[in-house]
Amino acid sequence: MIKTEGLFFKYDDEKDENKYALKNINLNIVDGEFVVIIGHNGSGKSTLSKLFNGIYYPTDGKIYIDGLDTSDESQIWEIRKRAGMVFQNPDNQLVATIVEEDVAFGPENLGLPSEEIRARVDEALESVKMSAFKRKPPHHLSGGQKQRVAIAGILAMKPRCIIFDEPTAMLDPSGRKEVMQTIAHLNKDEKMTIVHITHFMDEAVEADRILVMDEGEIVLEGKPKEVFSQVEKLKEIGLDVPQVTLLSFELNQMGYAVNKENLTVDELVENLCQLK
Repeated sequence: MIKTEGLFFKYDDEKDENKYALKNINLNIVDGEFVVIIGHNGSGKSTLSKLFNGIYYPTDGKIYIDGLDTSDESQIWEIRKRAGMVFQNPDNQLVATIVEEDVAFGPENLGLPSEEIRARVDEALESVKMSAFKRKPPHHLSGGQKQRVAIAGILAMKPRCIIFDEPTAMLDPSGRKEVMQTIAHLNKDEKMTIVHITHFMDEAVEADRILVMDEGEIVLEGKPKEVFSQVEKLKEIGLDVPQVTLLSFELNQMGYAVNKENLTVDELVENLCQLK
């Protein structure tokens, strides 16, 4: 679904000609995969997301979205139909005064007939559990509800992949939970490819694969258990790990036979119950 080859990116206003925001990124995200990208501020993760969507163009190297080259400006509209993007602040993506009109904005720009637009809007709102709010003004909604409406607006475009650029960063715990449930539903039930960029480590636990970025490069990659068990390496680059994993690591360091790969409370409790 997404493939990069020798990807480099440098901002035009960067005075140091040798300083790249991204350096030699080579990755392959397959159709239906749930990939989480983590890294501290300035690591390059949000820059990478904007390259996936054709907002930025590579300085060097290639990015292919479903086989389409993002450097080909004639393909950008098609690329953005296939790979939608949800940003950090939902208010920046809401354009209408009524929820269902906002969700209809994308399909209307595709020039679809009214019947098709109506069907897409209803389907998208149902998918994010917001059908009951379709006649509400977006500014009457909570942060989590607004973000779900923003996701519905992308879904109505019928993409094959959605890129989430820190969609829960501005939300309270309740709103975060709503959005994460929606992301899980889209991946597991709708079989959509998900790229989720976050600085909340607990949001990465359910991913198929985690990419860890530092100084514009991918420095760790693997399944959640493989990545988060490397507590010391993650701390070296300024990242936390899920609290359960950290507790398991510290118990292990104290001499208890606790599995350092525990990610959930249930796993840790089961592990502790097996100890003599």
